[in-house]
Amino acid sequence: LIIYHPSLAHIATGSFTSVPLLFFQSSKPVSSLVTTPSNGLKYTVDECNVLSMKEREFFEENGFFVVKGLVAQNDLDKYRERFQKICNKQVPAPMNMIIMKDVAIAKSEYMQGDRAITKIQDFQADPVLFQYCSHPGVLKYAEQFIGKDMMAMHTMLINKPPDPGSKSSRHPLHQDLHYFPFRPADRIVASWTAMEHVDRRNGCLVVLPGSHRAGKLLRHDYPDWEGGVNKMYHGVRDFDENAPRVHLVMEAGDTVFFHPLLIHGSGMNTTNGFRKAISCHYASSHCEYIDVKGTVQENIEKEVIGVARKRLGDDVQFKFQDIWYLKGRLVNGERVNL
Repeated sequence: LIIYHPSLAHIATGSFTSVPLLFFQSSKPVSSLVTTPSNGLKYTVDECNVLSMKEREFFEENGFFVVKGLVAQNDLDKYRERFQKICNKQVPAPMNMIIMKDVAIAKSEYMQGDRAITKIQDFQADPVLFQYCSHPGVLKYAEQFIGKDMMAMHTMLINKPPDPGSKSSRHPLHQDLHYFPFRPADRIVASWTAMEHVDRRNGCLVVLPGSHRAGKLLRHDYPDWEGGVNKMYHGVRDFDENAPRVHLVMEAGDTVFFHPLLIHGSGMNTTNGFRKAISCHYASSHCEYIDVKGTVQENIEKEVIGVARKRLGDDVQFKFQDIWYLKGRLVNGERVNL
């Protein structure tokens, strides 16, 4: 087990410095689940002891935590093979799976099979890829952040392509909570596993340590990029662009867990190869759905519902929360609210 800590700054590109706390007015809690343990830590739970107190304090301060070699190579190979078969239509894709191309990829040389696909989302119904979400090692750590009753709410296998010169392979800095109509944020955590070596050359994750501590979801919108922006790649607005950043250099099987308010993104892939990673967002099943109308999330609600209506028809009646209810799948414990 290795974690990112100031004393381990040499394993990431760039320096690791202390981050000044940003003072924003926190939103009012929507659930009684928002409690502060007697030890004062709010982003992990006391019922699980996979992390030491020092490691929990590191997550408290920085909002992310890296476990080295958590997922074995044979598992990664299995996910990679399944991805290729889905892209090549050798196995049927589940009905609700979303298969995406880079905004510039249709004009590039990468037109066939897995070289044409940059991401698949919502693979909860695929029996092979979903094994990642129920991976015992991943679940063991996820439980430390959200408790025993766990839902897999959002899944992705990312196949970041070589950038064709448009810089569209970037992912703007954002907070994952922007996409989620459920709370509390402190009982949601992402796992993101590198499927091969990742560094700044092929677009590793970059995080703003401690940015989750402000406790506020910021306004998001499409960035003004000349080369185009991929669908729903919203970026955060009105944040401190001079805040220290850490680029997470990772090897195959390394897994980072991070808070949904942590500001993060990824850069261009400047290599000739594709950079693969697999990810799942977990939430405590005790979380509650909220109405996002009139909030900074209203724009993503409208966009998601618009996409869903194109697939389901204008006569189908549903809410933003309904879409997420159908996405969610229990991975441990009991399904309570979500």
